[in-house]
Amino acid sequence: MANLRVTPVVIGLSALLVVVVILAAGIGPYSIPPRDVVAAIVDRLAGRPDEGQVAVVLFQVRLPRIAAAICVGAALSAAGAAYQCLFRNPLVSPDILGVSHGAGFGAVIGILFGLPVAIIELMGFITGSLTVIIVATIAWSLRQRGDVLMLVLAGIVVGSLAAAAISLVKIVADPYSQLPMITYWLLGSLASVRPDDIAIVAPTVAVGLIPLFLLRWRITVMSCGDDDARTLGIDVRRTRQVVIAAATLITASVVAVSGVIGWVGLMVPHMARLLVGPRFDRLLPTSILIGAAFMVLVDTLARTAARIEIPIGVLTALIGGGLFVWLMTRRGARDVWRRE
Repeated sequence: MANLRVTPVVIGLSALLVVVVILAAGIGPYSIPPRDVVAAIVDRLAGRPDEGQVAVVLFQVRLPRIAAAICVGAALSAAGAAYQCLFRNPLVSPDILGVSHGAGFGAVIGILFGLPVAIIELMGFITGSLTVIIVATIAWSLRQRGDVLMLVLAGIVVGSLAAAAISLVKIVADPYSQLPMITYWLLGSLASVRPDDIAIVAPTVAVGLIPLFLLRWRITVMSCGDDDARTLGIDVRRTRQVVIAAATLITASVVAVSGVIGWVGLMVPHMARLLVGPRFDRLLPTSILIGAAFMVLVDTLARTAARIEIPIGVLTALIGGGLFVWLMTRRGARDVWRRE
């Protein structure tokens, strides 16, 4: 019966995500009714491509951006859920080990030197991944090998160094051309995402999610403590390394194309816990679906709420902060935290 509990939730959230995608695809300066959106998608899947204005708006502009929002929301939410279980801390987010600041440093260096967008994204991915490798090396080189506290402290230190380096780059950047680009990128946006980016990011996120699905039982046990996990025969250090590598892969890949987007990986897992509880095998798919739908809604609001596009990071901070305060007042959320 416990396993059946999550099935209606996953089905309902999947249906909600489909509805949100259809509605978001029709919203914009050129409005498209939902039935026309569905008809265009069905025609494209059936091999009957339409070259009309509706098809151009949908398949060249809005749907690629919606696909990027789904990848970003799903990746950040999955990474946040994995880290919160792994570190046994409800306040942990995907950037706890410095991956966001590391990716930001690589991206702003690329912007400073006027490199192409693809190279900027690649540099963001590489430096974000290298940051976590440095953090893990520092933590595991100490006596307390694999200790959670050492990982978190090393992540805070290295992330702060990367943030300071970003500030230094902003100081030396041209205030009329480079600095606005750097600031806008750091606030997060999907405006510049291209179909080629989706073709790279989506498989990368899928590859990173596979270990999390395969290790879902071990992650659930590790959320109870390392000693309990060892008693059940789990290699704690190896499992932690694999989970961190997978979460870093999906986080760095989406941050490289979207910029720094906060609160999603912190807030969404808490919303999922209210629906399915703290077990990671239930929490992971629920977090992915809620995060994907949430990011599509936020991105739609970002591109339609004002004459100029609002950075996504600003909206996720405003909305996520308010929702998180509401979650803190919910007795059910407090009870889930206590059980963890």
